[in-house]
Amino acid sequence: MPNPTPSQTEREANPILLVGRVVYFLLLLYLFFFSIELMSAAFRMGGRGFAEQLLNTASDPVAGLIIGFLATSLIQSSSTTTTIVVGLVASGALTIQLAIPIIMGANIGTTTTNTIVSIGHVTRPAEFERAFAASTVHDFFNVLAAVAILPIEIFFHPVERMATFLQGVFAGAGGMSLASPLKAVVTPLSDLVTGLVPYELPLIAIALVLLITVLTQLMKLMRGVFLERMASLFDRVLFRNDVTSFALGAVTTVAVQSSSATTSLVVPLAGTGVLSLRQIFPYTLGANIGTTVTALLASFSTASPAAVIVALAHLSFNILGMVIFYPLRALPIWMAEKVGALAARTKVSSAGVIIVYGVLHIIPILYLIL
Repeated sequence: MPNPTPSQTEREANPILLVGRVVYFLLLLYLFFFSIELMSAAFRMGGRGFAEQLLNTASDPVAGLIIGFLATSLIQSSSTTTTIVVGLVASGALTIQLAIPIIMGANIGTTTTNTIVSIGHVTRPAEFERAFAASTVHDFFNVLAAVAILPIEIFFHPVERMATFLQGVFAGAGGMSLASPLKAVVTPLSDLVTGLVPYELPLIAIALVLLITVLTQLMKLMRGVFLERMASLFDRVLFRNDVTSFALGAVTTVAVQSSSATTSLVVPLAGTGVLSLRQIFPYTLGANIGTTVTALLASFSTASPAAVIVALAHLSFNILGMVIFYPLRALPIWMAEKVGALAARTKVSSAGVIIVYGVLHIIPILYLIL
């Protein structure tokens, strides 16, 4: 009698195969981060100079909010936008009162990469619903925080007052720098590719193709026994409660110096059902706090109290937003769930939601022009 053929579960549980899958997963993870870094490099190549000019045109708080959003959408890095703003304030080209709304807008603009990542699930409606909701819950928190705090800031300046107080605490702090292990690993390859293809549009195309390919392979890998083992690690250890989720988001973002990368990473995990939206929300709050560190360290090196106040305003805004909307977290989570369900309902609704999302980036440009 012939020996029975090993089942797929038994084959996947083979220790050698599992080690191979872990190595393959780490390779895909590296390529995932590399594709995001390459995309950011492409955006910065064509957008950083324009973003700097754009930031100089802020004339009122509402325009500042919109300009911060647009500038960060162009270069896909709120840390970079805030660092530029810190430099402008240090040089006297921008006032603190106009810089703070720009920083609020920068928080909103940094989430575009998340949405691009979620589109990789568009062929599977159930996954796309979860992934799109996970990608937009960060948007809804940042938008709600800006809408709630900006009017109060215009009249009573709570963010500026809090930042000024903190500046007194940090007075005398010297300039520091923070090395990013992720950037140290992916930047050399990114620099090589940008050197070979020194044009923005081809680089964006390469980054998008690579990102979609990597996401497809990640989704194939993260099903079955491997997914079950990973789900246990994430659910019971890394995201077991709000405190650990928040701490993971903050520490990871400080380490890699990119909230776009860290928040994009959890979108596929949400899509495959490893993480819930409720688990992801505090993680994004931690990422918002972690992304303020780069500009804060840069401000210390300017020896300008105003520049330090602006960098601390970024931190203060995120803390105030968290104080308001963590207790009200059901609102941004509900909004994200509704948009996710709408986006995944039909192919037409998926295309419609993505188009509307793109148009929302065009409307601010029209506002500034008019």
